Amino acid sequence: MKITAVKPVVVNANMRNWIFVKVETDEPGLYGWGEATLEWKTKTVVGAIEDVSRFIIGEDPMRIEHLYQMMYRQYFWKVGIDGMTAISGIEHALWDIKGKALGVPVYELLGGRVRDRVRLYNHLGSGQMKSMYESTEPQEFAERALSVKESGYTAIKFMAVPRTEPVEGVQSVRYAESLVRAVREAVGPEMDLMVDLHARTWPAMAIQYCHAFEPYGLLFFEEPCPTEDIEATAQVTRASRIPIATGERLVGRHQFRELFEKRACHIIQPDLTHCGGLWEARKIAAQAEAYTIAVAPHNPNGPISTAVAVHFAFATPNWIIQEAITGDVPWRSEVVDDPYFTNDGFIQQPTRPGLGIDVDEEAAAKYPFKPEAEQRYFHPDGSVADW
Repeated sequence: MKITAVKPVVVNANMRNWIFVKVETDEPGLYGWGEATLEWKTKTVVGAIEDVSRFIIGEDPMRIEHLYQMMYRQYFWKVGIDGMTAISGIEHALWDIKGKALGVPVYELLGGRVRDRVRLYNHLGSGQMKSMYESTEPQEFAERALSVKESGYTAIKFMAVPRTEPVEGVQSVRYAESLVRAVREAVGPEMDLMVDLHARTWPAMAIQYCHAFEPYGLLFFEEPCPTEDIEATAQVTRASRIPIATGERLVGRHQFRELFEKRACHIIQPDLTHCGGLWEARKIAAQAEAYTIAVAPHNPNGPISTAVAVHFAFATPNWIIQEAITGDVPWRSEVVDDPYFTNDGFIQQPTRPGLGIDVDEEAAAKYPFKPEAEQRYFHPDGSVADW
């Protein structure tokens, strides 16, 4: 069997462009799908897919590790997040092909199931930009959180921290605390809450947020500091009584190494669509397990990324919970044949071979590429704010 083509398929899903990757073979009817979505860098990733796929055309798709090594190592200039996202999407599709060829779900190729179902968490508004990133009032937070709970989820994540200065007074801390309090009072004590800081602050401020949120029993506090400075996150982790999660912007196991060596967090969040793919994520998770660090993969992406993350979750012992967006567009099932329906916030064991998904390319063509909305954030004095 040989790879005959690698084709990116871009689908605009309002807040982001999904970048699907189709890998075709010379075996009639045998192909695989992956996802390489990277917001605001769609054209860059599509170009990177074309670049790295040159190395694998004509090769055996069953040799997944070998092909990964070729795509990653046979350029003198090592790839960053754009290139690693391209590699990830292709790598997903190779696993899909292998599972289909052998007639088994992908998690069976990763050592088999270690659990019977996968717990998901959702976001305020289930994936709409305004609800996730632009809500500001406690009552809005409470109402949307209650809606998520009523739909069956047992965990929710939200952005409570405003566009804050790296170091400032306590006003923003108090306001963020009011949002967390509103959500906790709305959903009650039994629902797990997670707050995402989007790496907007430096350690002194992040620690203040941690202390303010402690009474509300968060499952974790995400990305408190810029990931360029691992020691900054380590300072927060040492001072916090809330579990600290980070890692969504890191790619490849080498970038995670300092995080582990410094025990800079309690939970890592590799994004399987960016970090190098499913097998690279397994290597990262194995490193984390050696340091007694849990795994909760980042995934605000499309339905193929979610399928990949579900197979990872079924086969990874130190996995704890999975992010998934399900309400970004009403036509998801029109474009992707996807068996991953949630039942009371859980996904049951997949049974289809491969990743268990397929894409209707004619339906996908109805939603062509559109530039994502520019996120121009500034502080009151006109200086640039982190998104």
